[in-house]
Amino acid sequence: MTDQAPPPILLLKTRSSPHDGYDEFFSAQNYTPTFVPVLSHNFHSENLAQIRALFESGHLNPGPERRYGGLIFTSQRAVEAFADMLAGLDQSLTATASNSLPLYTVGPATARSLTTLRDTHLPHATIHGADTGNGENLATFILDHYNSLFPSSASELDTTSRNTANGRKPPLLFLVGETRRDIIPRILMGEPTPISRRIGVEEVVVYETGVVTGFESEFEGILENYNKTAEVVWVVVFSPTGCDAMVRVLRREAEKWQEGEGRRLFVATIGPTTRNHLVKECGFQPDVCAARPSPEGVGEGITEFLKNWGCQLS
Repeated sequence: MTDQAPPPILLLKTRSSPHDGYDEFFSAQNYTPTFVPVLSHNFHSENLAQIRALFESGHLNPGPERRYGGLIFTSQRAVEAFADMLAGLDQSLTATASNSLPLYTVGPATARSLTTLRDTHLPHATIHGADTGNGENLATFILDHYNSLFPSSASELDTTSRNTANGRKPPLLFLVGETRRDIIPRILMGEPTPISRRIGVEEVVVYETGVVTGFESEFEGILENYNKTAEVVWVVVFSPTGCDAMVRVLRREAEKWQEGEGRRLFVATIGPTTRNHLVKECGFQPDVCAARPSPEGVGEGITEFLKNWGCQLS
């Protein structure tokens, strides 16, 4: 690699607002990040209106009428949909509801987005789970943390606890997209979990997802341009959605990116779910699977891969 041309890294996602951890991380690592949106997200206005009504009615305020004892977020899009809804509410309503309200999240990027939202709208809420890394770990964490708020000796009897609703653990509200895995509700409410530790979960779809129109041609055009100017390009895949189109492009471009006996085009995935989809459904083996779904996790995976190839980051 030349010092004059930092290696491009194509991030197959929409750039997060107001800041994007992947942009910041890879820019600092001497890459040139380029965002290629794969997914289109539409907020589910009807369901968000129902959540808005919880704030307006006081049903999220601490006390016996509280319907939900906390919220779960596993995607930044869910945070964005929730933030869009909160923007139209009186902040005194959201501030009151935020008392003793845990917010659970699966990774550092979503935690950062939640922190911005919390500081503005939910000043008394607490954020937990940022280092759990995946849904299974987050669910296990929630079982320990949320149950610790309801000691077994009091959870059935104490109707005055700030965290109880009619003396029982209120369920958690899980804000999701229309396509999601069921691992968190299954662990929190499933039979393997002792009855005394089970936690109710109610899922509300707050956004819907589809593949961006024109993604395939845009991605192919970007690769063709970089093929003329870049020595190596990395592609980072964040979701199974859109993988079919991505693989079609990569297979068409593969021969163009060969240089002698070497390769110049490499693929990393954000985690095992996306990797497994690529392997099982698309017959495509990525080069790197991040051990942690974070900028640092992806960066570490790429660095280790390059070391094994006898390369060093410029």
